[in-house]
Amino acid sequence: MRHTDGYVNHEIVHGIATIEFFHPSGNSLPGAILEGLAKTINGISIDNHVKVVVLRSAGDRAFCAGASFDELIAITTEAEGKKFFSGFAHVINAMRKCPKLIIGRVQGKAVGGGVGLIAATDYTIATEDASVKLSELAVGIGPFVVGPAVERKIGVAGFSQLAIDATEWRSAEWAKRHGLYSEIYKTLLEVDDSVAALAERLANSSPEAMLHLKNIFWQGTEHWDTLLSDRAAISGQLVLSDFTRNAINKFKAKSAK
Repeated sequence: MRHTDGYVNHEIVHGIATIEFFHPSGNSLPGAILEGLAKTINGISIDNHVKVVVLRSAGDRAFCAGASFDELIAITTEAEGKKFFSGFAHVINAMRKCPKLIIGRVQGKAVGGGVGLIAATDYTIATEDASVKLSELAVGIGPFVVGPAVERKIGVAGFSQLAIDATEWRSAEWAKRHGLYSEIYKTLLEVDDSVAALAERLANSSPEAMLHLKNIFWQGTEHWDTLLSDRAAISGQLVLSDFTRNAINKFKAKSAK
């Protein structure tokens, strides 16, 4: 699935589906990429040839820069805002409902919605420089849509630290200690070797057993279709505030220098 800027691609080899997304702005997530991710995950979910899923982004630096600021600043109504943030809800819910275990491969820093994607994987392997940050509060929004996924993975205390201290990066070691990452390695080659080995083992495991495990892991999230939609509406309202617009414009101006 290619877009004007970026793509969502996938391939299936020996029962392993690898999904890769890319955007030139640090693998950020505009609406088209979010839609492509949700559609691809939903399609793979019903493909009986697939035993396990690997989610990754392109390149060897940033895993994901989060929401597209260009699209955020272009939002003019609450309906448009809810539609944009619902893109994150659709991806997280697609990952939640996917009957296959999803391995996250994280090769660099992740911000905002990128942290939400990581939290929605079932097992994540990352490099030592894969720091994380929930920057939403700094621009007047708050991590409302990704919050349930992050909180589920690292608990209220860890989520609160990320959400409140919105300008500070937390190290990959911090993320591993809090359960966001399962393994961390010094080099990307080591990460890829570990991802490949785990994916191969899972591809040769019992699909029925893995499905039951997945259902247990996500027990208690059955109401998320409604919850994340409601959270998207909150973000859609806040993004229209003068505070948020000024903050985003300041950030964009700083990044352009």
